[in-house]
Amino acid sequence: MTRRTLYDAATRSKAAELYDAGNGVKAISSLIGVPYEAVRKWIDTYRSVGIEGLTDMGKKYAVYSYETKVAAARAVVDEGMTK
Repeated sequence: MTRRTLYDAATRSKAAELYDAGNGVKAISSLIGVPYEAVRKWIDTYRSVGIEGLTDMGKKYAVYSYETKVAAARAVVDEGMTK
């Protein structure tokens, strides 16, 4: 069984920068030393949800601010459930 290689947010950010500079997926893959398919998926994610979505990939748990948590709790109390 092979284990997937995980890449950090800085590497994914660099791929997005290179994409914005006009480089194609194949060129980006060669420049940063990441497999073509991984870069292709990153660019698809970047194009659909932006840099925040790209750099948040792979995080196990979401981190919410206190205000967001309070708003969610109020919604449950006031409306009976979250939407």
